Amino acid sequence: MLAAEVVAPEPIGPVLFVYHNPSWNLAYAHERELQAVAAARFIEEIVGQRELHVVLAADLDADPASSTARFWTGRQALDGMSVCYRDAWESKHPGEPGHTFGVPENPLGVDWDWPYRRIDYIFVRCGEHGGPTLAITACERIFDQPVDGVWASDHFGVMADLDLPPRR
Repeated sequence: MLAAEVVAPEPIGPVLFVYHNPSWNLAYAHERELQAVAAARFIEEIVGQRELHVVLAADLDADPASSTARFWTGRQALDGMSVCYRDAWESKHPGEPGHTFGVPENPLGVDWDWPYRRIDYIFVRCGEHGGPTLAITACERIFDQPVDGVWASDHFGVMADLDLPPRR
């Protein structure tokens, strides 16, 4: 996990950007759970009582139905801990698969039968009233086409536009 606090201009203010990349091995679901909880505890220690936006980018090596994706989105507790982050892709493209890995048209995929297709995420931490502290105004896949026959990666990228949420 990598984390960096960025002081964005007001009115946004400080933002904690976190990258989380747990164990990829398909048989390591339990290890991914332990790693998710350790990452979440670390984030919560940094945030403390401050009002701090948190954006979590992750290659979970697991699909949205997994325990770790469910943990990050507040749908499942792990090891006695709960958090709630909004999945940017799900927010802007409900019901759409959003595949980022193992896509047949990308020849860089190394496993022809990898079971998970959406494994890359952008999450925005939710505030005490349930919604994300930053509004997700757009979310798109990027690097999902070759340029002059060259693919950027075996993964497609995910990009989100974030802004202050509307006032109520």
